[in-house]
Order: sequence, then structure tokens, then C-alpha cells
Amino acid sequence: MTLDPQIERRLQTEQNLWLATVRPTGVPHLVPIWFVWVAGKIYLCTAAGSVKARNLTQNPHVAIALEDGSQPIVIEGLAQPIGRPPAAVVEAFQRKYDWNINTDGEYDQVIEIEPMRIRA
Repeated sequence: MTLDPQIERRLQTEQNLWLATVRPTGVPHLVPIWFVWVAGKIYLCTAAGSVKARNLTQNPHVAIALEDGSQPIVIEGLAQPIGRPPAAVVEAFQRKYDWNINTDGEYDQVIEIEPMRIRA
């Protein structure tokens, strides 16, 4: 998927996104979370037992929005937990947040999101 350079830049530099998942009861769950954009995909780190991680085991469909409502970017995609994150993802979290996701004991699950639709 080819992106407008301005959208690509914002996905690489903005600090937080809003992640919407769906509980098994059908009730949405919306949370702000750190993220990185690597090779056309979004990566998040969370606790494996978190509400968002549990929701994704039941329904992998997500909606994401960057924080700036004046210049919205909304993404719909499919999420999946991954085992060991690629080195580029680890490096992106280190650069962006000064955070080594490989040594964090609490946020032990990496989620990869494949964008299916981007609206801006």
C-alpha cells in the first residue's frame, strides 16, 4: 500500500494512537497506546493478559486513529500477536521511546497490525 509522504511521516513520528478492539460481548474497548510503524505495518506492545490482547484472540479486527482530530488518520486492519519481534521493530521502539521491548517484563506481547484501509 503506497501512502502519501505526509501520512507516512505522521505514522513514523506521532507518539500515541487510539486502538479500538471489541470485547467478546460486542462492547468496544478504546485505549491510547504507543506504537511504531515499520515496513507498512503497525506494532504495539502490551501485556499478554491485557483486555486488548484478550479481545484480539476473539476478534482480530481493529480500528486505529492518531490523536490529532484536526488532521485525522484512521486505519482499519487485522491484528495478530507475534512471537519474537523483528529487529527493525525492536530498534524502532528504542529510537522512538528509548524503550527496549525485549527486556520489559510487563509488556511482553507484541501485536502486529496489517492495515486494510487508511482514511486521511
